[in-house]
Formats: sequence, structure tokens, C-alpha cells
Amino acid sequence: MSRLTGARRTLVLAAVATPAVLVAVLFLDPFRSYQVALVAVYLCATAGLTLVVGLAGQVSLGHAALMAAGGYGYALTANALTEAGVEGVARVVPSLLAGAVVAGALGLLLGLAGARLHGPYLAGLTLALVLALPALATTWSTVLGGDQGVQVAFDGVPEPLQGLLAIEQWQAWVAVVVAAVVVTGLALLRDGRLGLRIRAVRDDAVAARLAGIPAGRVMVATFTASAVGAGLGGAVLCFVTQSVAPGGYGLSLSLLLLVAVVLGGLGSLRGAVVGAVLLVLVPWLAGLLADALPVPGDLAQRLDGNLAVLLFGVLLVVVMIAAPGGLTGALQSRSRSRSASRTGARPGSRSTASRHPAPSGAGAGPAAATAVETSDAPSAVPSDVPLHADTER
Repeated sequence: MSRLTGARRTLVLAAVATPAVLVAVLFLDPFRSYQVALVAVYLCATAGLTLVVGLAGQVSLGHAALMAAGGYGYALTANALTEAGVEGVARVVPSLLAGAVVAGALGLLLGLAGARLHGPYLAGLTLALVLALPALATTWSTVLGGDQGVQVAFDGVPEPLQGLLAIEQWQAWVAVVVAAVVVTGLALLRDGRLGLRIRAVRDDAVAARLAGIPAGRVMVATFTASAVGAGLGGAVLCFVTQSVAPGGYGLSLSLLLLVAVVLGGLGSLRGAVVGAVLLVLVPWLAGLLADALPVPGDLAQRLDGNLAVLLFGVLLVVVMIAAPGGLTGALQSRSRSRSASRTGARPGSRSTASRHPAPSGAGAGPAAATAVETSDAPSAVPSDVPLHADTER
């Protein structure tokens, strides 16, 4: 694996890791399989969010609304196919694609706004989208079901796999495969020409425009790709829970998604995985802790809903003090320090490749993107890489 770089490394990792997780699910009980499905759902959202926040440097508080758009797209399409007599995988796959399309369309609109708004203005726009979701569901209650949401038909295990998988394991399989597609696609985007352009626009939009990079189109593409990932996460969540309602996609979920991305490590897909795991494990551990505390029943019930938020807050403060780069950044720093100590080099020294600037010119774009994108850190491009390295002539 150390000899592989760029897209080839990403595809090999996906081809190895995805079957390994699918096989591991076979040995899990139903509840653990359900937790794996939730981790995969949140991974779709956190991976898309880290593209916007970590790579593009924008602030989005509306990814819960994008997940809701994907869930509603899945539910409405699945119900329409059910009325047409379509069942099983033939109903699930088109419904998932419909959820991605609906969320992608909403992300396209946000991208058009993101090309003109920055900082708190863009954050306020995405926040307004989340806050307006319950009102939209109530206004279009005939379609979106109001506060009760939309119910979908049950999708059981396909007949060839009924003797091998329980329903929770089948749902985990679907969620893992979708998450693998989302993360692989976003990793290829990050390592490619578009990823290099996103970093150029993030670092200096004026210089990027002078270099011939269309900053507006880059922002639109970034938000659209991020929204498709979040929409697929919402669609899979609707597939698992068999319903979608506005109450499950409020401001608290958007904030927790952002906190999870920061805890894992901004701009890092490995950090998105860590954040997705935390989104599932912390509430579960908070529930166990609330049940174990010797407190009255009313207080225990209130702790069950609020203790997880408190734990996330404490964890965020501790991690930001101890490791400002997130958990994956701290692990990478420790790994580099150990490697430097074994080789006898100073931990802060730079490699020979990083001391020499990358070649500039029209033909240096793909080569520069491959050379600099060898890590998953948010600032994978060295400062000495010229912005015009990706300019087409």
C-alpha cells in the first residue's frame, strides 16, 4: 500500500476495507449491526461536511436539512414504486438515487449562494434552512406528512440472502456499501484536479481567479458533492428506520455533525470516520451512564436526552486544548514523531521533497495534485506549490 498513491490507493483501500466490514457484520448481533448502519449513515454526512468545512473552508450548519432532503426523496420515491408494484432491491436502489438527486439539487442552490456569501452570512443561510424545515413540512403536509413525516414500506432481506443475514445485518450491508461509495467518491474528488482547485480558492480566491480557476463554479461543485453525500446518508437512514420526519433533522443534529467533524479532524476523511463513530458511541455511552447513576426517574430521563450533548461539549473542549488538529491529527503527529525518532531525524524537519517547490506550468496540474495529496490532513498541499499549477491552457 505504501507504493500506491492517488486514485489507485483510494480504490484499493475501498476494495479491501468494504468486504472486510461486510464480513465482520456477519459476526455481530442485531443491535451492533444497527449501530454499524448508523455509523455508515453519519459517515456519509460527516464526509460531505468535511469537504465543505475542512477542504473549502466554508461553514455549513444545514447538513441535517440535506439529510432530510435525501430521506424525503427516498420515502416519496419508495412509496410511488410501492404503488406501482415494485418491491425489494428494485425499489431500494432507485429510491436511494432519488434521495441523492433531491439533496444534490438543494446543495446546488446552496452552492450558488455560497459562491457569493462567505463566513457568517453563509452559515446564517444554512442555519435558516434547518430552522425552516418543520415549517416546510407543515405547509406541504399533504406531500411531506407534517410533523408525523412519511412512512415507507418494509424492505426485508432479499430471498437469496434470507438464510445468511438477519434484517439488521442486511440494513448494515446496504448502509456500508453506500458509505463506501460516498467516501470513495469524495476521496477521488479531493485527490483530483477539483480538490486542488478547492484548496486554491480556499487559500486565496483572488489569486485563484487570476490563475484561471473559476472560483464560483468550484464552490458550486463542492456544495453539490457534499449535499449528495449527506442526502445518501439521509436516504439510508430512511431505509433503516422506514420513516422520515422533520423532528429528527433539527439544529441539534447539524451542530453535532459539525462537532464530530472538528473532533475527528477538519479536512480528513479518516477524521470523518472517527466523528461518525463518536456520533453513535457517545449517546449510547451516555444512556448507559444515565441508567447507572443513582438518581430519581425524572432526572434520569432528562439526563438520557441531555447527557450526550454535555459529553460532546466536554470532549470538544478537551480535544481542542490537547489536540487542535483533532483526534486523527494527534495520531498522525505521534506517528511522525515515532518514525522520526526511529530514523534519527528531528520530528519538525521537512523531507527533501517538501523543501523543493513543485514544477509550475500547464502540464504540472495532475502531477502536482498527485504529488502533494499523499496524506489525509486538511493542509495536504504545501505552501510552495504554485496556484497556477492547475491552470488549463
